[in-house]
Amino acid sequence: MHSSVTEDSIAKANGQFWEQMLSMSLTAIASGGWGESPRRCIGTGHVMGSCLLRGTWTGRIEVRLSRGLALAATSAMLMQPIEEVQDADTLDATKEIANMIAGTLKSALPRPCSLSVPNAAIEEEDFCALARTEDSVTVFFAHESGELMVRVWEDLPVEEAAEKTQDETSGPNSPLLAEVRLDALVSAF
Repeated sequence: MHSSVTEDSIAKANGQFWEQMLSMSLTAIASGGWGESPRRCIGTGHVMGSCLLRGTWTGRIEVRLSRGLALAATSAMLMQPIEEVQDADTLDATKEIANMIAGTLKSALPRPCSLSVPNAAIEEEDFCALARTEDSVTVFFAHESGELMVRVWEDLPVEEAAEKTQDETSGPNSPLLAEVRLDALVSAF
């Protein structure tokens, strides 16, 4: 990643929101605590919220909450019993969580940088992530109600993306050349 977003900065931004706004304490799970796999999954039926950032730094900040944690957070936000929480309430709460965490992280990013309106959805598919890739940093957090994943994903600047695309499409194993070779085989029959 080109920015200064680290596991520590994600943990601090996350802690500020959960502790100050909801009086809930979440514990970061170090990537060494992910078990034998280099990736960790959030599970089916989780709730995902995200915000896009555009400007000097371009990317996406995602939060993914297990169903139990999403319900507990929504209940705390709305100050109502967990049994009364509706899906629409959970989606609204998840948007707010994404917005607050993204807003805190935005202050540490190069400026100018604008933050989009958050979106949220209930994800039926399992979602797995590596702790760190070339363009992302992911931190998992644990709470008695479930888990939270915060992922900061940086888009490559246009020039770098063009170079990367050129490299990927011009090598001997490029998808474009493979397609041409496949077409040649088909026409031979």
